[in-house]
Amino acid sequence: MFSPSQEERCTPTKEPVKYGELVVLGYNGSLPSGDRGRRKSRFALFRRTKANGVKPSTVHVLSSPQASKAVNCRGQHSISYTLSRNQTVVVEYCHDKDTDMFQIGRSTESPIDFVVTDTVSGSQGSEETPITQSTISRFACRVVCERSPPYTARIYAAGFDSSKNIFLGEKAAKWKNPDGHMDGLTTNGVLVMHPRGGFTEDSRPGVWREISVCGDVYTLRETRSAQTRGKLVDSESNVLQDGSLVDLCGATLLWRTADGLFHTPTQKHLEALRQEINAARPQCPVGLNTLAFPSLQRSRTLPTLEDKQPWVYLACGHVHGYHDWGHRSERESNAQRECPMCRAVGPYVPLWLGCEPAFYVDAGSPTHAFVPCGHVCSEKSVKYWAEIPLPHGTHAFHAACPFCATQLEPSQSYAKLIFQGPID
Repeated sequence: MFSPSQEERCTPTKEPVKYGELVVLGYNGSLPSGDRGRRKSRFALFRRTKANGVKPSTVHVLSSPQASKAVNCRGQHSISYTLSRNQTVVVEYCHDKDTDMFQIGRSTESPIDFVVTDTVSGSQGSEETPITQSTISRFACRVVCERSPPYTARIYAAGFDSSKNIFLGEKAAKWKNPDGHMDGLTTNGVLVMHPRGGFTEDSRPGVWREISVCGDVYTLRETRSAQTRGKLVDSESNVLQDGSLVDLCGATLLWRTADGLFHTPTQKHLEALRQEINAARPQCPVGLNTLAFPSLQRSRTLPTLEDKQPWVYLACGHVHGYHDWGHRSERESNAQRECPMCRAVGPYVPLWLGCEPAFYVDAGSPTHAFVPCGHVCSEKSVKYWAEIPLPHGTHAFHAACPFCATQLEPSQSYAKLIFQGPID
């Protein structure tokens, strides 16, 4: 059941094989109102007790809706491609004993393993901001993992609904490939970006591609929901790598492999780094009071800022406690503040430790803050995320803080923090 390396890691508990985890960008360790059931900020994929994967089998070319319904009612998984009122191609899928399938989407119906809703940029309150009209598909995508080593995970656009069907209607982008098999794209598409060099401080952003229903890789469409597909990219595949990003048009997911997670910092490590900073007793240069980051657990649930909360002048990186010195704007009290240490003028914001370990590319000390949100993590981690263009809306891309999804300032994406030690 286990490979030798996993045997060593899992001893003595003999945990089930973990394929990897999907982590939603924009959440600092949990959803604002807490993780519940299938609705959470991260989803672990384990080898199932019994394989539930499927693979293509019989192809039917049908000339009437009634015939199509008859095929779909057989209780098998199928994908229907409606070419016209008089022609539908139905591809039946049969059981695959060698793979496990996991489905992701907005629907709360039982076929969905991981329920994902739209991420609201900068939403850190205790209540989740309601979305008036979601752009995430109800059955957005599926991840298929091989049950045997090396446990390869592949991503496909669209998921099977409660009737075990995927329907691509007349208006959906679809086509017949040269080898004869049908394929298509979902309305807003499933985009994937594989970083070059894995998920490390040395890796570079890859190119965003679109994944088809059958798992082929294409260049992006002109607009997110255009009916004309991009060009086939033969040299790339739908195999997820450590650090691959999956965008569902409303939420972006980070894929971490089991091995990648094994080398990431743990919650205990982040807590130790927090305690190390606090043990140095950094002081506010103005109030001379000692500053302290709240615990990772408290920082997720705090309704208001604590007295010892560190604040930073983002233009220069000097860390203070909160005070009223140096206002430059009456309307937005903290938008333009003058640093009493160096007279630099810029935003003045509270600092929050990044609590989601999966977003760290190394186990370095939290020395840098994202601009303008003030989330703190290691230098290599901020530099990595500052280089990653994330899809925004239907055609824009910009770098964002992984802990809250706030768009980073193009001119200054992060700031190095300058703490003042105790005078005594």
